[in-house]
Amino acid sequence: MIRRRTPFAGAHFGARVLTMNCLKPIRFAGAILFTAILGVVFTAPASAQDAPDLGPKPRLVIKPMESHIGNITGHAAAAKSDYRRYCAGCHGDYGDSNGENAVWLDPKPRDFTIATFKCRSTLTGTLPTDEDIFNTIARGLTNSNMPVWSTFTKQQRADLVAYIKIFSPRWEKEKAGETIKIPAEPPITMESISHGKALFTKLECWKCHGPHGEGDGPSAATLTDSKDNPIRPYNFAAGKGDSRFKCGDTNQDIYKIFMTGLDGTPMPSFADVIQPNDAWDLVHFLRTLQVNRHSKENEVLSAAHGVIPPYVDRNPPPAAAPPADNKPPGGAN
Repeated sequence: MIRRRTPFAGAHFGARVLTMNCLKPIRFAGAILFTAILGVVFTAPASAQDAPDLGPKPRLVIKPMESHIGNITGHAAAAKSDYRRYCAGCHGDYGDSNGENAVWLDPKPRDFTIATFKCRSTLTGTLPTDEDIFNTIARGLTNSNMPVWSTFTKQQRADLVAYIKIFSPRWEKEKAGETIKIPAEPPITMESISHGKALFTKLECWKCHGPHGEGDGPSAATLTDSKDNPIRPYNFAAGKGDSRFKCGDTNQDIYKIFMTGLDGTPMPSFADVIQPNDAWDLVHFLRTLQVNRHSKENEVLSAAHGVIPPYVDRNPPPAAAPPADNKPPGGAN
């Protein structure tokens, strides 16, 4: 019987031993290097960065939040099924705007965890009223993927408003902001439109919205929202006869935007900058930028052959009095 050599017999065995012995120092050196790296990693100061809460997300707790719209009371628990079916795909199960569809959307869905809302009747930086969110759900947000949810009943919408509140602790600590007062709209005249044009220039609205309101101002390409997502200014000229703004379609809705701002976007509140009638003049001018919309403002402009005359202030501020120690010209000592 012929005996087969084992793989380790003879010279081959010696060669393998030699090779393994040569590798030992390399392995040992590698172990020292790996230990040193681990030491650097694990001994790094904890203050180098604020570590997040690691591990799986905690279970979502549906807090007993309520909403109140007129004589309707909404309850968060009642909206769980509707939210998961209709809202979570974009806004996420945790309201953090990380739904499975969010990666494909522009602009991004609203992040309910920070409780910052564009469409409000309240002062900038404050929470909206329940009715503000209630109306937004029904109206949808034009130029976005937020549709008109006309299929919901009023009770369903009220329940969803309450459900949205479970995502941010602000709703437990703060009340809705003070609702702004909207004065009666003055007559739409060429003087009002002309003054609105002057304000559009003075406040540098054109730097974002463009000289013709087409959203192409010199700053337009640089704008981002509060989460650093690119955001485009509104294009007034693009809409058709039924065009509307993100927060509504009436002159009162536009007025609210000036006085409350669109929180989370570069559009600020002008409540501390302009007077109530100034805001109405801006509304009237902006309507003329909606060139395809039938409106009273465009009727007035058409009657003037499409020309907006320069604004002349009929009530200029009084001239400042000269200093008391000034001597009259040619006066005696």
